[in-house]
Amino acid sequence: MERDTEEAPAGAPEAVGRPRWRRIAARAVTVAAFLFVLAALVAPAEFARLTPGAFARIPVEGVLGVALVLVVPARARRWAALTAGAVLGLLFVLKVTDIGFDAVLVRPFDLVLDWPMLGPGVEFVKESAGQAGAIGAVVLVVVLAVGVVALMALSVLRLSRVAARHTGPAAWGAGVLGTAWVACAVLGAQFVHGVPVASRSAAVLAYDHARAVRTSLNDRKEFAKAAAVDKFRDTPDAKLLTGLRGKDVLLAFVESYGRSAVESPQYAPQVDAVLDQGTQRLGKAGFGARSGWLTSSTAGGGSWLAHATLLSGLWINNQQRYQSLVHSDRLTLNGAFHKADARTVALMPAITRAWPEGKFYGYDQVYDDRNLGYRGPRFSFATMPDQYTLSTLQRTELAKKDRSPVMAETALVSSHAPWASIPRLVPWNQVGDGSVFNGMGKGYDAPWPAPGQIRTEYRKSIEYTLNTLVSYVETYGDDDTVLVFLGDHQPAPLITGAGASRDVPITIVAKDKAVLDKVSGWGWQDGLRPAKNTPVWPMSAFRDRFLTAFGG
Repeated sequence: MERDTEEAPAGAPEAVGRPRWRRIAARAVTVAAFLFVLAALVAPAEFARLTPGAFARIPVEGVLGVALVLVVPARARRWAALTAGAVLGLLFVLKVTDIGFDAVLVRPFDLVLDWPMLGPGVEFVKESAGQAGAIGAVVLVVVLAVGVVALMALSVLRLSRVAARHTGPAAWGAGVLGTAWVACAVLGAQFVHGVPVASRSAAVLAYDHARAVRTSLNDRKEFAKAAAVDKFRDTPDAKLLTGLRGKDVLLAFVESYGRSAVESPQYAPQVDAVLDQGTQRLGKAGFGARSGWLTSSTAGGGSWLAHATLLSGLWINNQQRYQSLVHSDRLTLNGAFHKADARTVALMPAITRAWPEGKFYGYDQVYDDRNLGYRGPRFSFATMPDQYTLSTLQRTELAKKDRSPVMAETALVSSHAPWASIPRLVPWNQVGDGSVFNGMGKGYDAPWPAPGQIRTEYRKSIEYTLNTLVSYVETYGDDDTVLVFLGDHQPAPLITGAGASRDVPITIVAKDKAVLDKVSGWGWQDGLRPAKNTPVWPMSAFRDRFLTAFGG
């Protein structure tokens, strides 16, 4: 019988003659390898379930792995262990990526469709921590990923050698744990809700992602089928948006303004007070409002996916769909207003470079960080306060005389993570070039708020933007003003807590009663705050409902 020359015979004294400290160090390394492998096998892939109790589990893959070590010939054992360890390392990297995506975007990583999302992630780090921070983060992630795979392979190899040296105890332990696993599986034992003690986490992770790959590969065809249907494609220009002819329509996406801000006990008392007071303030100025709910196609991030969903009437929940959309001739809300003889403009203060997608939306003018003329400080991620963005719209477009009606879309980003720097409202006639905000901002490298403070800062940022919108309409609104504002998506689970919906509020504000009468059949709540039982629509349904309500 051949013997693995790298292993001592079964039952032989371990490391005879080695110094005591080396024996202790070797055992410590073995324990570390065991804990590393165990963590990879049993760690939940959901951020909210990462608690100490979630690691008190029996991994069936580990039990089967010990059994395999005991039956595989010694010559093949080394390569089997290294291969299994490398695969487990890759799965662990994937699981950690899933945890990160779940913490931010409330879903697992898509092996086919999500690679383009890494670019915006790096961009966010760059905007939040600077160029050096972004480069350092990328290098660190790559080194850690490679290191995890290599270290996992070595850890599994070491544990396989230990099992081979102690075949009796290893076989006994595998038998006991296997029996316990079956018992826990039958009984459905759990120390943490939703995390069974009888773990098959690694196998399920591999299976789920393999199945998701197949679904994602078919997604292009499914999207093409949905995009082929457009009831407004052949609508004559003269019949588009007849109910809004002559109106200035402002469509404002409020960053991270989700249902949690309106209903969660942590935020609702203050945010709802702002909404209710805003309803009263606008009422005194002659404006009415109606509010409802939309379910966003994204959560935690990916604002452009939500924008595209609302404007196109298609469900845009990944970058592949987004790219397919912007290379198509789909009629968007912006395009419909353009056909209805409105001047269409976009104010996108977070865009700091060329934006080719703007051609698809067909704006007559795009204002971004490069041409908005802002001379004040940054406010963490936000390049400028929302008040400045709206002031620029008024100054450059709406204050002109003898002009066409304007349809303006804007992204209001003062409520964007990390909520480390929030501006204050100033008198509108003092906004100027933004230098009035000097001393308020903390720059792009402002540190994140402390864990105990971040939710408060999030709430304050939402209050700021809502107050800014109300104040803008009070100051500049007239009989021809129509404001539609909504959240793009819910913030990350760090803010909402686990299990939050993807619903966002949406509100239409107008002084002309005929405008609100057009949506009277929608079942929306009067005022700026939607009721809990107000109907919820997919965000992709809004375009068709809006064009139908205001069409000829």
